[in-house]
Amino acid sequence: MSQPPRPSQLLHPWREPAPARPAATVLLLRDTPQGVQVLMTRRSPTASFAPGAYVFPGGGIEAGDAAAHAHATRRPAQSDLHLTQAIAVIRESFEELGVLLALRPDGTPATGQDVAALDRQAPLPPQAAARGLKLDAAQVFTLAHWITDRDLPKRFDVPFLAARMPPGQTPVADQTEQFEPVWVCPFDALARHAAGGFSMIFPTIRTLERLQHYPSVQAVLDACAGEQPLWTSCPRAGLLAGQVARYMEHEPPFGELELVCPDGQILHPLDWQSKAAAPLRKNLLRLTAPNAGRMTGPGTNSYLVGEAATGYAAIDPGPDDPAHVERLWRAAGGDIRVIVCTHSHLDHAPGARLLQKLCNGKPPILGLPSAATARPASAFTPDRSLQNQERIVISSQGLDPQNTHTLRCIHTPGHAANHLCLLLQEDRLLFTGDHILNGSTTIVDPPDGNMSAYLDSLDRLAALCVQENIRFLLPAHGHVMTDAPGQIAKLKAHRLAREAKVQAAMQARPGGGPDDWAPLAYDDVPPSTWPLAKRSLLAHVERLRALGQQLSPP
Repeated sequence: MSQPPRPSQLLHPWREPAPARPAATVLLLRDTPQGVQVLMTRRSPTASFAPGAYVFPGGGIEAGDAAAHAHATRRPAQSDLHLTQAIAVIRESFEELGVLLALRPDGTPATGQDVAALDRQAPLPPQAAARGLKLDAAQVFTLAHWITDRDLPKRFDVPFLAARMPPGQTPVADQTEQFEPVWVCPFDALARHAAGGFSMIFPTIRTLERLQHYPSVQAVLDACAGEQPLWTSCPRAGLLAGQVARYMEHEPPFGELELVCPDGQILHPLDWQSKAAAPLRKNLLRLTAPNAGRMTGPGTNSYLVGEAATGYAAIDPGPDDPAHVERLWRAAGGDIRVIVCTHSHLDHAPGARLLQKLCNGKPPILGLPSAATARPASAFTPDRSLQNQERIVISSQGLDPQNTHTLRCIHTPGHAANHLCLLLQEDRLLFTGDHILNGSTTIVDPPDGNMSAYLDSLDRLAALCVQENIRFLLPAHGHVMTDAPGQIAKLKAHRLAREAKVQAAMQARPGGGPDDWAPLAYDDVPPSTWPLAKRSLLAHVERLRALGQQLSPP
């Protein structure tokens, strides 16, 4: 991850992470009546990395591994790099555990007798070649790719490989690097770890969590047939209840950790609280309203863009909550120059007038007026209506580019007819209001909500993210999100997949209504969510019927 567009706005000085050294590890697997088991060993308590933890065998990649290609079997699609990595884990498994993934001259797997005839302290490839053994790299597959977290002083770039345990061999630890080899089902290892008696590091835990869903060793190997890792991750860590907590790229806090500490320092608290503003950049604060719930998640995020030298723009002052509004005003030192509402819903706009009354100079309330389709409680009239692509600039005298903050308004109807997103241009940060949320999909509630408009707005935001190289999305509910283009693509795919289920439900029960269709279209979510889901279901029904009319012959 490179530094952000304006490093001057980082909360913490950039520190270059330690370089990651190439290594490799292997999951040796076997089938049992209890399910798939994996071979794990305990690292030395004096090891410099993960002391005392239970791990899969492996280690650093050595020059001799790349030089041993001629002594190994190979799949047609296996790259030179993957072949080298496979040879490395074959060597490490032999040295650490006395397990030999090799073929005899007749093509049968190496046996315990073959292992006993070799010296575990001497280089493996020439010994194997002298006995006519071929290292069986063709049966070692790439499962995952992990890069050690950026905050750690010792880092590795590690493919996690998978292979079937050869029959007739018994692992014996070297008692130097590895101790206590144990066969364990993934769910048992996870349960023992949760109980505090089986220490494991984060990548091991996450790998076992995924491995536990495979019914057989062959199913694991079949999943690896594409010659590419099933996932790649360089986790990030933050503080949760004062303790270090780590997250993969798909987990909700990851994007916020990347935004606040791009170099991976563990400095950012992830706890949701509404008493004080959370700094995300020098020019960006977030204060979450104390209105957590099913519709609002952890609460409505109010944002302050700016700094003491420029004053602040307040985005979404939130609900009619005087205490929250006063905390927002105090976080800005009372210097709020403009108030912007992304849309007129009750958890976003009512705080605007309260905030305006607290401020000297009566900063203007900007946004789009609610449409006639809005519910009466969501009626909203700004002091001035914003135009699509209009820019709001707050800056210090002299328009210093380091102290200028420009919000570009993008009209994004769909969740609400008057919905806006806002692009902080200098830092390429996109405030998405309720159009894109972290951890859930927004409700599109007709008549003010419109599914076709929502999808069209997603397309415009996707194009904007590519055009402006936008990486981060700042939603009105939930943590900051990273990989903006990917997030939008997944969200649109999810919406269209849901629409296909709605259409199938309508076809299965042609005389029905929302109460009949929801159990079919939303069979993958708890029934307790169906009353809310039926609002978006109606939006999909409206869209499908409109599309049907457009496609029907005259």
